[in-house]
Amino acid sequence: MTNKPPAGPKSAELYDEARRLIPGGTQLLSKRPEMFAPEQWPAYYSSAAGCEVVDIDGRRFVDFTHNGVGACLLGYAHPRVTSAVVECVQRGSMSSLNSPDEVALAKELIDLHPWAEQARFARCGGEALAIAARIARAATGRDTVAFCGYHGWSDWYLAANLGAEKALDGHLLPGLSPAGVPRGLAGTALPFGYNRLEELEAIVRTHGQHLAAVIMEPTRNTPPAAGFLAGVRQLCDESGAKLVFDEVTTGFRLRLGGVHLDYGVEPDMAVFAKALGNGHPIAAVIGKAGTMEAAQNTFISSTYWTEGVGPAAALTTIAVMREIDVPAHVKRIGEQFRAECQRLAKKHSLPLVLGGYPALTTLGFDDPASAALVTLFTVRMLARGFLAGSSFYPTLAHRPSHIEAFAHAADPVFAKLAESLHRGDTATRIGGPIKHAGFARLT
Repeated sequence: MTNKPPAGPKSAELYDEARRLIPGGTQLLSKRPEMFAPEQWPAYYSSAAGCEVVDIDGRRFVDFTHNGVGACLLGYAHPRVTSAVVECVQRGSMSSLNSPDEVALAKELIDLHPWAEQARFARCGGEALAIAARIARAATGRDTVAFCGYHGWSDWYLAANLGAEKALDGHLLPGLSPAGVPRGLAGTALPFGYNRLEELEAIVRTHGQHLAAVIMEPTRNTPPAAGFLAGVRQLCDESGAKLVFDEVTTGFRLRLGGVHLDYGVEPDMAVFAKALGNGHPIAAVIGKAGTMEAAQNTFISSTYWTEGVGPAAALTTIAVMREIDVPAHVKRIGEQFRAECQRLAKKHSLPLVLGGYPALTTLGFDDPASAALVTLFTVRMLARGFLAGSSFYPTLAHRPSHIEAFAHAADPVFAKLAESLHRGDTATRIGGPIKHAGFARLT
């Protein structure tokens, strides 16, 4: 096993070119090589199927990271979804008329969520959340949004960092800069902590008459405390604010439809993306008619929200998930992964810390050298044919045999991690820089 398996020459050369031509190198922060192992992570793929990826240098990897940032819940290039998309493209995925699949998809989503009555569609989670925020503001005639968690790149969200530069640091991604966000939006986005109802109560006491919406994930890494979501619902009812559940990440992964259905709390709107199209661009905002109708009082419109690939992919993805209990499968795979990691950590006396749900597992170490340890883990697993890092989002394509192969490869890697921690030389073994932990400007 080599100490430094550098990025292949084609991938490294292309990424160097990308950094010159594309500000930030990539379109998505979570896909930057610097988030995994700078100078060593393969930046580009040539093909992806199931849970395997081939990079542009021809190297084959089994994906034990986020598998398309959580988008490919059924696995890469699922045959039925791909077939539906190809058929859509061949008959023409864009026209001066509308795709009937839009209506079919609206009916499917409303059937899965009986509290909802209407739907609007977009193509990614960030813009769908911007739509939801706009609808809430239009429906209430108010400006202020209270939120917890990460909700994308839009002005309405990053405005939280205008008043306090680190207001968003505790909401998944640290270091998000509000540069370019109008200063006039200061004070319009107010964060509160998950399971901290008293913080939202304080916001409502001070800003209740101006509060348009409370936007939050019903759950992310931990379950809601008893009474928390019901308390949020009550505060929204009392203040007249709209409750919006962000299920961009959790939707369909933890439950067919939205995980909020497990908690018995009805929002005014819910937002879905990622797994909804299994890797094809589609997002949905569903809601109660009294709230959604406000979309007609404000201008929300885009050409590519009407293309046919997204709805076709979503309808087939939902059909597959109605036949197969995908959330149960990825939970089992996630539990097996965690059990093997914990077994190896115990064997090698590593201070491993696993977080989140089995289907949304995070991985780190209870040590100041955690970032270096994760980077070294990534580098050594690359040499053994695995994409691995600080998270694992299992898919339908992952099988117990993949977990067994991963554990076999990870055993000697964990041994080397423990040795480096004992000797205090983890960073020097990486063979390159330590991974980035949040947003950072590339130089």
